[in-house]
Amino acid sequence: MTRRRGLWSRFATRVARWWVRLRTPEPQTRRLGRLGEQAAAEYLRALGYRVVGRNVHVPMGEADLVCESPEGVMVVVEVKTRLRGRSERSDSIAPEAAITARKARKLRAIARHLARANGWTGVRIDSVGVEVPVQGPPVVRHTPGIAALGR
Repeated sequence: MTRRRGLWSRFATRVARWWVRLRTPEPQTRRLGRLGEQAAAEYLRALGYRVVGRNVHVPMGEADLVCESPEGVMVVVEVKTRLRGRSERSDSIAPEAAITARKARKLRAIARHLARANGWTGVRIDSVGVEVPVQGPPVVRHTPGIAALGR
């Protein structure tokens, strides 16, 4: 016979899990991702983009950055960050190569949703690759229009 857990027990379990997550240090990959998003936002601002939102959540997923280009087109930006100088294999692959066909479909769905919800007429999907060397400043590459929206 299986016993159902009561409401109080389920609540206590959730609070305990939340408390553990709150008290554990942030993983290195998450710190690296935040560093890459910050570098990408600064780079795009220097190019004349206006950052409208960061880590924008919609039902289809999350957009790392949402910007307005100097031409007035809204841009959904996917940021990929890699640490360099650790192994020859990882140094040979560009961060942008991690954007698969599945991820491109997801980005298109996110962009369509944001366009419909906000009444935007022009939307574009860009990628920004950030390479963080062990020493020195990050190297940032911006690639506009990586995925066509289509209908």
